[in-house]
Amino acid sequence: MQGMKYRIGLILFSLISIGQPVFAEVDLLIRNARVVDGTGSPWFLSDVAIADGRITEVARHLDRTAHQEIDAAGKVLAPGFIDVHTHVESSPNSAGLKELPGADNYLLDGVTTIITGNCGSSEIDVDDWATSLKGLGLNVATLIGHNSVRREVVGLDNREPLPEEMAQMRALVKKAMQDGAVGFSTGLLYVPGTYAKTTEVVELAKVAAAHGGVYATHIREQGEKLHESITEAVTVGREANMPVQISHLKVKGRTRWGSIGTALELIESYRQNGVDVVVDTYPYDRASTNLGVNLPRWAVAGSATDISSRIDDETMHSRIVSGMKEMLKDGGYPDYSFASVAQYLPDPSYNGRTITEINRLVERSSTIENEIETILEMMVEGGHAGVTQGASMIYHYMSEEDVDAILRYPNAAVASDGSAVEFGRGQVHPRSYGTNARILAKYVREKKVLTLEDAIRRMTSLPARTFSFHDRGIIRPGMIADLVLFDPSKVIDKATFEDPHQYSEGFDVVIVNGLVAVKDGNLNDVRGGSFIRHGATN
Repeated sequence: MQGMKYRIGLILFSLISIGQPVFAEVDLLIRNARVVDGTGSPWFLSDVAIADGRITEVARHLDRTAHQEIDAAGKVLAPGFIDVHTHVESSPNSAGLKELPGADNYLLDGVTTIITGNCGSSEIDVDDWATSLKGLGLNVATLIGHNSVRREVVGLDNREPLPEEMAQMRALVKKAMQDGAVGFSTGLLYVPGTYAKTTEVVELAKVAAAHGGVYATHIREQGEKLHESITEAVTVGREANMPVQISHLKVKGRTRWGSIGTALELIESYRQNGVDVVVDTYPYDRASTNLGVNLPRWAVAGSATDISSRIDDETMHSRIVSGMKEMLKDGGYPDYSFASVAQYLPDPSYNGRTITEINRLVERSSTIENEIETILEMMVEGGHAGVTQGASMIYHYMSEEDVDAILRYPNAAVASDGSAVEFGRGQVHPRSYGTNARILAKYVREKKVLTLEDAIRRMTSLPARTFSFHDRGIIRPGMIADLVLFDPSKVIDKATFEDPHQYSEGFDVVIVNGLVAVKDGNLNDVRGGSFIRHGATN
């Protein structure tokens, strides 16, 4: 009895301290839920009341009337999942939120908030893009991308920016931050960001830091120079005085499988020395990016025409082939069977096939040299079709053991690195459909790599902390009502590499800003999402 009085008193104190009114009648009342509140604390039984898009009370046996009631019947109620790494801008290879504002693939995976603008690629005019998004099914925030800014000012050339160009880039980053971007992202593997020196990145990051932004980075190298690249990311954070989010941490290549532990130790050593650096990861052993990453970085500078000209030049062609062989050897791959096509515009029959299979399809003998020629031909033809880097690809870069190790690291958030997808279009990576369900089904229920409470923390309060979403990510009075209800014994990801266009199952209810977007596992015709601007009162 004394414990119950203390709990009631604590709740009332919370309500009074944040100025949150207690409603006699609420919009939505969820009863009999096993609440996993997002903090990592043990679950507890509770009712949860919602009014005006916010949680108003969290307590047992609430005596409230409601316009709508949901009996959780002991299922888990968690904060809506926050996916820290997505790509939902429109591109030649995929639709974006403008075309697919409902983002059904995310909602049905329990996601209520996504962060886009990652890997250095973003919309440049944040305010214009935000205004153009209509009928959002979930919440979206964006970073301002270094590659996009550099492309706008410097182009795709392999050179340093002029002083006046640096000033223009700083101005673009500043405007994006003023318009509500949550931070600054880099993709230092990709053109044109790969041609930037660390000093350039630091100078632009400082602009974002002055507005409270986060530095989110696809680091320069994830193979031989993984540790150097982590140190570069931390250097940017230190010199710009801002938090660091290392995107989709991995160690690439069979020759390095099993070595991720030393990278995690390095990251943790920086944390112990006062650097706010965290990571995110996806629960798959295959990555997805473009075809051009197989070529030396110097070879993919400039436009599709520039790239084609180098491939056609006899001397440069020889240098490219030599560099590609060295990269393949460095990764420990005997051929390109680890690389499969997700989307190739000139010939969709390539979709789902490996480079080795495509090489045979075009009636070349199975040699490394011939597979390289097949890649170079695809680069040229893809460029003609408007895709500068050839095609979208899926690569078997990682090992399951390394994925497990990263997920065990307490400061690793869960991310999909996916996009809003059109159901049935292309051979997409299954992570766009099933990332969060996969965490709960495979890594919590089956492999027991994570506890349920800690898995939820990785998908809710940890990303909310990193990106300063102060009123999301935790179930607590006064917080925005982004919630997901599910049975942890039944939730499952259905999407596979062979058949990726399958929605997750088991997320019975998904609530976005207090509105029920998914009911009984099915989409409602409700669009409750919003654009989240950094520093705004939501």
